[in-house]
Amino acid sequence: MDVVIAGGGPVGMTLAVELGLAGLDVLVLEKLTPQQRREADGPMGMRAMNVPTVEHLDRRGLGAALREAQEKAPNPWGKDGDGDSAVVGHFSLLFIQSRLLDQEDPDIRRVGRAVNGGGFVYRADLVELLADRARELGVEIRHGAEVTGFEADDNGVTIHVGTEQIRAGWLVGCDGAHSRVRRIAGIDFPGVEPEQVSIQAIVELAGDLPSEGFGDAGFYVHGPLPGDAHLVGTTEYVSGAVERDVPVTAELVQETLRKISGRPVTITRLHYGSRSTDATRQAATYRQGRVLLAGDAAHVHPPYGGQGMNLGIGDAADLGWKLADTIRGTAPAGLLDTYHEQRHPVGKWVQDWAMAQVALLRPDPRSRALRAVMRDLLDTVDGATYVIKNISGVAASEDSSRR
Repeated sequence: MDVVIAGGGPVGMTLAVELGLAGLDVLVLEKLTPQQRREADGPMGMRAMNVPTVEHLDRRGLGAALREAQEKAPNPWGKDGDGDSAVVGHFSLLFIQSRLLDQEDPDIRRVGRAVNGGGFVYRADLVELLADRARELGVEIRHGAEVTGFEADDNGVTIHVGTEQIRAGWLVGCDGAHSRVRRIAGIDFPGVEPEQVSIQAIVELAGDLPSEGFGDAGFYVHGPLPGDAHLVGTTEYVSGAVERDVPVTAELVQETLRKISGRPVTITRLHYGSRSTDATRQAATYRQGRVLLAGDAAHVHPPYGGQGMNLGIGDAADLGWKLADTIRGTAPAGLLDTYHEQRHPVGKWVQDWAMAQVALLRPDPRSRALRAVMRDLLDTVDGATYVIKNISGVAASEDSSRR
């Protein structure tokens, strides 16, 4: 076995396709079944795609399948009278209008109407189309299986999957923020502790509630969905330790929404809820001998700007060909080391981009003053163009490979 990939999400499956194209013997271990993944994502499983991600998948012959999958995912920004998205993105929930973009900017002209990114897709749909392509290339995918331990040496890795042992040349951890591969390898995961706890929920509610509100306790947004449901997002400012595995209940959503809004709103029914924080961490190294990391196993950050999945897919695209050439013996000396050298700074850039948005959402007077200045800057052509070029991945810079 050439490579075992721990984790069959978008990052692991992208890597599987890359290695499959190189004709390698690849095994993907994914602890969830496809149905369990869909249930875990729930109705909030839609993800933004940026331009380089879409372009990469198109180069891999997946453009038509991707466009078909994207038809299932609505554009949350809506459309204006010209058919263009009236809102093309945001920075720290300061929304940017399409009319402000510099249409003569060479990077924007190159991608045209795709400047608002590469559209949206349900993560489970993206995983399925990548998995189908990987299987066509001879990749084996095992669901309901995960790495329980491993020992690495200079020649390969012995991987434990329950009572089974698998010998492979390389192990790549694409197994998420709480990566078992990273923990077993002993790779440090330094970063900053959370100061925000966010809830996204689909609920039915009673009571008068404006569409958004900012206060000393946090902020919220909400809007109607078909039927009687509402999409609610709350972010509460916290200090000290944050409990990770708190279940999202109707009572929790109601308590948080009342605290932030100051209104006696009642949650009469909870359809779906998820909880996250703005914890920001990055692996000290993306490679330790025969063990490598990609995606959330290598970096986590707040979701502002929709960068996370795209950053991980960028990791997989870069690692894929470098690892393949190394295995086939065609790589120049040190090629695989450039994976960490090039992708670690990219991950750091994305983390800084996300943390800057967290800072603008703080309730203290200085942050609110800075937020007012940023609002004015984003209402200019230069400011709006700069932000959209970066979040859509079309900025012509050395860091454009980050997406």
